[in-house]
Amino acid sequence: MRRLFHRKQSTWLSWTQVIKLVSWLPVFALVLAASLFAIDRWVSYQAREQLFTNVEQIDKFDVAVVLGTSKYLGKILNEYYSHRMDAAVELYKEGKVAHFLLSGDNAHRSYNEPWTMKRDLLKAEVPEEKIFLDYAGFRTLDSVVRAKEIFDTDNFLIISQKFHCERALFIAKSHNINASCFAVPGPSRHSGWKVRVREIFARAKAVLDIYVINAKPKFLGPKEPILSADNDSADTELELSLEETEQVPELTH
Repeated sequence: MRRLFHRKQSTWLSWTQVIKLVSWLPVFALVLAASLFAIDRWVSYQAREQLFTNVEQIDKFDVAVVLGTSKYLGKILNEYYSHRMDAAVELYKEGKVAHFLLSGDNAHRSYNEPWTMKRDLLKAEVPEEKIFLDYAGFRTLDSVVRAKEIFDTDNFLIISQKFHCERALFIAKSHNINASCFAVPGPSRHSGWKVRVREIFARAKAVLDIYVINAKPKFLGPKEPILSADNDSADTELELSLEETEQVPELTH
C-alpha cells in the first residue's frame, strides 16, 4: 500500500509541476520576445554612425566587401543580389572604391557566390586585377573577420541591405574592425518580412557567438593582402615599362 501511495503521490507531483510549467510559458514567451526585440534594436543602434544610404555620403575606400547571396531564387533574379552588384558597379565608376573583395559561399561546383559576383563585375568592365575572392565567407562573421585577418584590410566598405549591414557592422565593431556599410535597397516586389524575421534570430545568434561562444571563422590561414598584391602588380608593370624605355635606341639628328 505504501508503494502504491508513493507512486500516486509522485505522479500527482509531476502533474503539478507540468501545470506550473505550462502556466509560466506565457511569461517565458514574453521575456524571449522582449529580449529579441532589445537585441534587434541594440544591433541597429550600434551601427548607426557607419551606415550610409547615398553614394554622395561615402568617402573613398581602397576595399569594398560585397557580401554574397544567391543570384537566383528558383528562376527569378534575386533582387538582394542585383541591388548589391549594381551598387558595387556604381561605386567603382564614381571612384569611391578601388578594389572589391567578393565574399560568399562556395558550397559546390554549381553554386559559387564569389565567382558569380566576379563574372558580373567583369561584364560591367571592372578590371580583373581589382577583384579578389573569398570562398570561405560562409556567414557574415566569416566574411567580416576574414577581410581583416586574411586579406589584411582594416578600413573597408561593406555592401549589402540595411538589415544585413547593421549586423555586419555590429560584428565588425565587436572585433575591433574599422568598417562602414553602404545600405542598398531590398526587393521591390515584396516587403521581405520573412527575411526580416529571420534577421531578428540571426542577430540573437550573433550576440551569442560574440559574447558567449566566442565564435571564430570556420577557416583562417596565411594572409593574402589585397593592397600589397595590387601594388606588386603595379610595380611589375612599372619595371616592364622602364625596361622597354631603356631598350629604345636613341635617335640621331
